[in-house]
Amino acid sequence: MYKMVQTSRLYEQIVQQIEESIHKGILKAGDQLPAERELGLQFGVSRTAVREAVKTLREKGLVEAYPGRGTFITSDTSNTIRLSLDRMIKNGHAEATLNLVEVREILEPEIAALAATRADEENIQEMRDAVSIMDKARRDPDAFIEADLDFHLALAEAAANPIILSLIDSIVAVLREQRMRTFRVDGGPERGQYHHKRILEAVENRDPSGARAAMRAHLRQVREDSEKAPAENE
Repeated sequence: MYKMVQTSRLYEQIVQQIEESIHKGILKAGDQLPAERELGLQFGVSRTAVREAVKTLREKGLVEAYPGRGTFITSDTSNTIRLSLDRMIKNGHAEATLNLVEVREILEPEIAALAATRADEENIQEMRDAVSIMDKARRDPDAFIEADLDFHLALAEAAANPIILSLIDSIVAVLREQRMRTFRVDGGPERGQYHHKRILEAVENRDPSGARAAMRAHLRQVREDSEKAPAENE
């Protein structure tokens, strides 16, 4: 599928070829890229060059990487929304974080309710795995936050509505920024885990009302922690 690359800046040629595959429709939204090792073999480069290429593709909003799952091509809709939200955050809109919480308060309780009625065993296992990782990563912000994102993405996948998944996927980058700040609030990760487990229990029990209520409680906690979170320069 790909040509062997030969110049000193290998990752740039990898990025170029993958971009061309996306623009030509060879790679479509939702398609998964091969693992780093396989991509390295296809391009004839080291995994280091592949990692740099994937990083660049993420920065361009063309792919999103999910730990434990892989790297996926994003949709044009997700990319457009993501870039717009990124600009809002980077331009220093002080209210952007609380606006994000408000949007989540509108969307995610119903997503959780749908997940409780539609989740299959694979979706539920992904949520369990994410909760387990968070339990073990209380002192590792990066691992905890990626597992937190995985939990909410698994809920969106379980809702079995591609538009919902696209919307949640489009705000992953800003959710990561928000979680980085709230992780630093004393007791924040522990409170978050309490609510994650309540949401998971409701989904396991096929209880949409319970899942909706548990998510609302979680987002109240997120709002409170967001208001307490230190500014980025503190």
